[in-house]
Amino acid sequence: MSVDLKQLSRAELLKHLRETYPDGVKRAQALQKEQRRVQEAIHQTLKEKPLTVPEVAAAVQIPSQQALWYLAAMKKYNLVIETGMSGDYPVYQWVEAR
Repeated sequence: MSVDLKQLSRAELLKHLRETYPDGVKRAQALQKEQRRVQEAIHQTLKEKPLTVPEVAAAVQIPSQQALWYLAAMKKYNLVIETGMSGDYPVYQWVEAR
């Protein structure tokens, strides 16, 4: 039986896709859960004190390249700011909600 996807509501379409592609949905959910965990860990770490990329990576236990990627995205959305330099590395600080 073929399903006309154009006739489905958003909720029905999502249910159909979850049933049709269960492995892909589980993989995407696991990636999203890990991303939220890392973002929250970075948030909590930078709330305590400003740190460099290698220091954040060590505190959160992720590779430096991944920490840099997260911090660049957080900087783009004004969640962190650069407050200075520590050697060759910028120091990042969490921006409190205004």
